[in-house]
Amino acid sequence: MAELNGEPLHILLVEDNEAHAELVIRGMRDQQVANKIHHVTDGEQALDYLFGRAAYANPKKSPRPNLILIDLRLPRVDGLEVLKTIKTTPALLRIPVVILTSSDDESDIAKSYDYHANSYIVKPFDFKTFIRLMKDLGFYWLGWNAKPIGV
Repeated sequence: MAELNGEPLHILLVEDNEAHAELVIRGMRDQQVANKIHHVTDGEQALDYLFGRAAYANPKKSPRPNLILIDLRLPRVDGLEVLKTIKTTPALLRIPVVILTSSDDESDIAKSYDYHANSYIVKPFDFKTFIRLMKDLGFYWLGWNAKPIGV
């Protein structure tokens, strides 16, 4: 996986389930790459992070992410609303957003793509499969996927 000009790549993880968040973090960190994972637990925190508000006002502590992983079922502001806000904000819309959720509901999938999600992944229930998915996801989005400058 690549770094951006020697700088670590930043991942914003928006996940309210601590066990799922830990699996994502563990799967990504097992790659032993200098990525930084910033974890928030609800949609309001995600928007505050992305817009540099409240506890996330310091851009050195809360840098713009190179990738956003977001669950759909979130407290305060749901994941679809966060996705819609990201993809209708010119300064944010090029950041890849991967929906990482347990919902395989066709309407959730359709709405996610209607709001311009870059990918929709249903979380596997098997631990080993989940960890392998996180490694593959990291390699693809942060290493192999070509991104525009500034993302």
